[in-house]
Amino acid sequence: MKLAFASLSLTLLLANVPTIMPYAENDQLKSRAELTNYEETSRYEDVTRFIGELQKRTYKLRVESFGKTEEGRDLPLMIFADPPISQPREARASGKPVIFIQANIHAGEVEGKEAALHLARRIATGDLRSLLDNLIILIAPIYNADGNEKISLNNRTAQNGPIGGVGTRENAKGYDLNRDYMKLETPEANALVGLFNRWDPHLTVDLHTTNGSYHGYHLTYAPTLNPNADARLIAFERNKMLPAIARATLKTHKFRTYYYGNFATRERMNSEMENFEMQRSGREAQPADKPETKIWRTFDHRPRFGNNYCGLRNRLTILSEAYSYLDFKGRVAVTEAFVEEIFKYSALRAGEIAALIKSVDDDASSGRAGRQGQQGVAFELKPLDKPVDILVGEVEKVKNPRSGKMMTAMVENKFTPTPMPDYGLFAATKSLALPRAYLFRNEDGMKTVIAKLLAHGVAVEELTEPLTAEVESFVIDDVKKAARAFQGHAEVKLKGRLQKETVQFPAGSILVRASQPSASLIFYLLEAESDDGFVNWNFLDPYLEKGKTYPIYRLTSDATAPGRLKH
Repeated sequence: MKLAFASLSLTLLLANVPTIMPYAENDQLKSRAELTNYEETSRYEDVTRFIGELQKRTYKLRVESFGKTEEGRDLPLMIFADPPISQPREARASGKPVIFIQANIHAGEVEGKEAALHLARRIATGDLRSLLDNLIILIAPIYNADGNEKISLNNRTAQNGPIGGVGTRENAKGYDLNRDYMKLETPEANALVGLFNRWDPHLTVDLHTTNGSYHGYHLTYAPTLNPNADARLIAFERNKMLPAIARATLKTHKFRTYYYGNFATRERMNSEMENFEMQRSGREAQPADKPETKIWRTFDHRPRFGNNYCGLRNRLTILSEAYSYLDFKGRVAVTEAFVEEIFKYSALRAGEIAALIKSVDDDASSGRAGRQGQQGVAFELKPLDKPVDILVGEVEKVKNPRSGKMMTAMVENKFTPTPMPDYGLFAATKSLALPRAYLFRNEDGMKTVIAKLLAHGVAVEELTEPLTAEVESFVIDDVKKAARAFQGHAEVKLKGRLQKETVQFPAGSILVRASQPSASLIFYLLEAESDDGFVNWNFLDPYLEKGKTYPIYRLTSDATAPGRLKH
């Protein structure tokens, strides 16, 4: 999948694209946002040209394509290291944490793309060069490259710039890439997870823009939200890393930040998210019919979202959400400042981060993590111990001079601290012990499951001899399909019960051991009652009927059967 970037550059030079911003050899390297006084955002050709110019100015940058989009565009990845490296094995040998910055997964949320380019320039030739003494930095500035090229004045019209328009949320086939981490149906998501498998970053930072609520923060953020992630990773992010980064962002850059959320009510916990989805589909949100208690609530625990997916892979992760109603230049600035402080924190504590990841991986690989706790299959939102003063902001309407449409603009420094419950945590309401392994027969109906496990980087073995084992099987009592399709799927939920039985598995059957760093991800993909696994996304539909046995079995004792790894 890794390609020589020279071929990509040649393709761009031959392309007849009159909108590319030119650079004279001695010019200061600037992004399209800077060159247009933040009226426009960078096109794909602007991004790749910027990267090519940056390579001329530093020996510490290598560039690869980590995959292709639906429409065939190469996805550029900048690799910063001192001394320079080109291969993941060199990163591992260095002992330095690998920090991965991803921007533009939603191509209407464009400030992350510009901020990533500005940070790359500073790492290459400016004040952030010393970061490479302690870190290896990967930057993918334009993940949804196809959506980026569909720039229109009609996309995200309420957002406060850029006035020249932005791209689309979805990729070229209409898929939301930030819902595709588990099902892996797009070439972009497969490429990104392939990057995770190869480079295995210690920390992934995903850059976005908010929707909806009028708050008083310049940027909000979230760690992994699924409690199945290792508790040590969750505690490190919530108790140490994110509070320190927020303090530094305020002290050094004067930007207000807090945990990501939206205003909702305790009585209608999901109202804000439901209203957003209703508005996107052209339906009107329903008002409350009686007084309600206002709360601040985070979004979702499911690993279809990138921050939760990375957590289940035993890795640190931060979601960044610049405030949609802050002007475009301000959103670029706060995103750049926030990521700068992430870099500085990580560089200062590089040894601690590397040791933490090694510890959680060692425990998972040895099976110790599975013996110490359980994994959830159903979850609920929980508030923090005490109410929090959430900043309620003010906005005003301003006209986009190019489109004539009204944008929503933040009224800077006009906000009201308002105490309210902060529903920022999830807790499991039903849990199961992590089994030692999963077993299933290698038959035609399971080929997609096998392929997707391998795509997620999971070690999959094929039995070389028959095996008779006592297992837990799941008997299906109820199958419920969603009435309305989501991302082309009628999502499925199962109810049933576990029972012990002895089952014979022929040679060639599939064994997936849980003693892997991605044990929590394996659990989420394969469990019958998982709310975001293979069942949910219809990959096992032919097997799902009331009274039938779920085709994937749980092995609760150590697996000693001979087998060989599949590739």
